[in-house]
Amino acid sequence: MLNRARPGLLTALCFLIISIFGFAAGPVEAQKQPLLNSFLSDIPPAELMPGAQSYGPMNPDVPVVPIMGSSGIVGYAFLTSDFVGTTGYSGKPIHVVAAIDNDAVLAGVKLVKHSEPIVLIGIPNSKMIALTESYKGLDLKVEAATGGEGHDLDIISGATVTIMIIDDSLVRAGIKVSRAMGLGGLAPNVASGPRRELDMTNNTISDWSEMSGDGSVRRLTLDIGQINAAFEETGDPRAIKRPEPGAPDDTFIDMHMALVSVPSIGQSLLGDAEYKNLTSWLQDGEQALLVLGRGAYSFKGSGYVRGGIFDRIQLIQGDNSVRFFDKQQRRLGDLATDDSPTFTELDIFKIPADAEFDPAEPFRLQLLAQRAVGAVEKTFLTFDLGYKLPPQYLLPISAPAVVDTSGDEAAAKSALWKRIWKDRTVEIGGLAAMLLVLTGVFFFQFQATANPRVFYWFRVGYLTVSLVFLGWYANAQLSVVNLMALAGSLHSGFTWDAFLLDPLVFIQWFAIAAALLFWGRGAYCGWLCPFGALQELTNKIARALRIPQWEVPWGLHERLWPLKYMIFLGLFGLSMVSIPLAETYAEVEPFKTAIILKFVREWPFVVFALLLLLAGLFVERFYCRYMCPLGAALAIPARIRMFDWLRRYKECGSPCQTCANECPVQAIHPTGEINPNECVNCLHCQVLYQSDSKCPVVIRQVKRRAKTGAAPIKVDLGPPPAGHPSASHKTAS
Repeated sequence: MLNRARPGLLTALCFLIISIFGFAAGPVEAQKQPLLNSFLSDIPPAELMPGAQSYGPMNPDVPVVPIMGSSGIVGYAFLTSDFVGTTGYSGKPIHVVAAIDNDAVLAGVKLVKHSEPIVLIGIPNSKMIALTESYKGLDLKVEAATGGEGHDLDIISGATVTIMIIDDSLVRAGIKVSRAMGLGGLAPNVASGPRRELDMTNNTISDWSEMSGDGSVRRLTLDIGQINAAFEETGDPRAIKRPEPGAPDDTFIDMHMALVSVPSIGQSLLGDAEYKNLTSWLQDGEQALLVLGRGAYSFKGSGYVRGGIFDRIQLIQGDNSVRFFDKQQRRLGDLATDDSPTFTELDIFKIPADAEFDPAEPFRLQLLAQRAVGAVEKTFLTFDLGYKLPPQYLLPISAPAVVDTSGDEAAAKSALWKRIWKDRTVEIGGLAAMLLVLTGVFFFQFQATANPRVFYWFRVGYLTVSLVFLGWYANAQLSVVNLMALAGSLHSGFTWDAFLLDPLVFIQWFAIAAALLFWGRGAYCGWLCPFGALQELTNKIARALRIPQWEVPWGLHERLWPLKYMIFLGLFGLSMVSIPLAETYAEVEPFKTAIILKFVREWPFVVFALLLLLAGLFVERFYCRYMCPLGAALAIPARIRMFDWLRRYKECGSPCQTCANECPVQAIHPTGEINPNECVNCLHCQVLYQSDSKCPVVIRQVKRRAKTGAAPIKVDLGPPPAGHPSASHKTAS
């Protein structure tokens, strides 16, 4: 039978879920005027660009301000948030002012305002400013040519998401300004003539000669003489000394390519059966490129076998570049055309939908030709194979297209969080394994706790992983600040992209929302919380060293319980008035000091965290019991959990007090009831439930069977509690 929840609890649960996941997005803010001038008033021109004397009037078409020198305009100032989305983990923009010179190089960068959560408090502001200012000298022409990957990304521990947003916004906004103002020779992204789209109804079958003649198949060919001459032109004596062997007329590479996701081209080159396989492989928005090769040089190489990436080719279109991974490649056995040449390499590459690739626009495949100049050192040359679909495969769009940058912005945000998730694949896999193991323990908790010693060391090991892996390594400590920031975002509009920027936090909140319905708050508080794990592990060490433990008198214990709820409500109320003020007072959480910053912080914060851990040596999980606002926030909706999984005997509490006396957090009333608000699901009571040395019910059963001479039996489980999903059992006599 499911537990019945009062309407007030349902309301509380709904409110918390909305706060966590932002399902009820608030009204979208109206389009604001550029904010650049409000920040420039506090920044002298010379701080952005050496030798600058003043600012000119804002450009009426592009929100940039000219920077004036003795000889006229020497560059332009812009605000990143005026051009691209810079929403951080707080749900608010990160404002960075930058100056760009006439050669499309950043001449100066200033971090002027951000509202990132308190996880950044403790990281010196000077460190954040210094890292932002280090982008001075970034060449945006290189970034435009490499798709924003022409520089190395520096990360500050504890501020990974924030730094990646700053990096992304500076590069994308800088390229937009350069193109808009024509700096460094970068031309605006303005399409000439009407836009075109693919004609998906054209199924004309052509032979190889026709497609080679009309440009459906494009070719790049290099012979040995040409490649040796190209390396000689570099002037590198090491490369010149190692020419490609063979006769000058021998083929170095003969490479062809075609866009086979176009129906007519794909059916002509692949045949009906292979083309059907291709269309089933491709998802919506994806395209496919056929690359054919023969000669002494392979366009694939062998590096992709080890690293999963084809490093000798990349697709380039405008500012975007695409490198192909092994999962995006399929080999082709043969071509369907009878008059085609014979190739040694036939491969189909998938162009992902998020690559912002437009098949109707020109693009090029860049080939990287490498030559060894030492034992491990190589030098490289690039050659481009251009491609443009012939007009017979395209349909004109009669009405002029309206430029909608919101789509580009959404795609860029999506690409950013996907990049973060890809970079943290190992951590995501580790967290998924932890959640899978914990779910198994909870579903089969009676079996998991059957052997007290094994379960004890399993729990110690799991808590250690939570502390070291989730906490100190991955910085995935949840905080009440997450709830306050997300609740605050309801006023200005919530987007999933902002929440997805931290994958481990996202996954944990998603898992917690499910766990609250089944087991209550203990799934996180008792197992996954790094600071909770730190408290319990240090207390176990204290017990091993025979440090005396103080059991809080029940009357005092009951009166201290509400303290954490008052702290939570106070912080939540402050967040309605001022998020920054609430974040400051949220330092009642020692998580940032002990977990994120690993005690490397100003001494008052370190002393506070150490005092809480010191108290925990004498009173197990002291902070969790009486002060944790996050635990209080999770306990409120936990009242609506669907099942009571913890087994109890009718004798529990009257007369037996074993579980109540041994509960690590005193969550069991003297009358035998377990308080779900305070229980951390450590499962120690389930260990005692089966103990033939501590549980009076089990001991009595064992003695009775011994007297009657009965064969050894399994302990009678007793009746499951109300709402438990298992079948009924007989009551222990």
